[in-house]
Amino acid sequence: MLITGLCFVAVTALVKYMGGRLPPAEMAFLRYLLGLVFLLPMLGTLRRTHISARMWGLFASRGVVHTGGVILWFYAMTQIPLAEVTAMNYMAPVYVTLGAALFLGERLALRRVGAILTALVGAMIILRPGFREISPGHIAMLFTAIAFGASYLLAKFTVDGTNPVVVVAMLSIWVTLGLTPFALAVWVTPTLTELVLLFGVACFATAGHYAMTLAFATAPLTVTQPVTFLQLVWATALGALVFAEPVDIWVVCGGGLILAAVSFITWREAVLKRRATLPAETAIKA
Repeated sequence: MLITGLCFVAVTALVKYMGGRLPPAEMAFLRYLLGLVFLLPMLGTLRRTHISARMWGLFASRGVVHTGGVILWFYAMTQIPLAEVTAMNYMAPVYVTLGAALFLGERLALRRVGAILTALVGAMIILRPGFREISPGHIAMLFTAIAFGASYLLAKFTVDGTNPVVVVAMLSIWVTLGLTPFALAVWVTPTLTELVLLFGVACFATAGHYAMTLAFATAPLTVTQPVTFLQLVWATALGALVFAEPVDIWVVCGGGLILAAVSFITWREAVLKRRATLPAETAIKA
């Protein structure tokens, strides 16, 4: 998870470093197009997998939602400080919890409601409406978190119905296809340096997701989740040292509140899951 955080902060920093010469949709498209090289080892699995019409619909729906989130995310990274992008991105798991209650019929206990409200307070501390101007970048990050939350919910349906390798590959393919018309509409010929930097973004993003998968396989979410707070620490430090962005204590506090709420929700889910499996384990031992 330490490596995961460093990789994701490196992704944000590289896009920030590139500035706004290339349109966000084009940067996102090139990042995913160049990242398709990492799908080559998965081609055999893709060829052998039968995908039903329902799964194709889920893959396409997730691709559309994720495409919108990616465009907004790339835009936000060029508009607001690194720490604010990182902190506001913590809201995605909160939206997943809300979506699970609304669309999957999962029960929202009082403790979870309290955690969600705490996360929303954290978001308000970061934005501070009425005390400072809320920029288009902040609005973009709010909708980015919602889009990624919806994408994660759709991923739950797809993972339950097919190979996880196929799910990862299909997301990359569909997002690349979804970004194509947006990129072509605003196309600016990239320089060789920009292409190298965007390939670096693809490398760091892939490495980050791989490291996160290894962490989840090795330790429970209750252990790995709190470590993600270091992303905010590193993003704040990098923004101050490299991009001369002032350290905003309100962003750190708000991000900490959001992550505390997410960690609590994760812990409660782990406890409930453990309780659900205990009777089965006891029966097996008996």
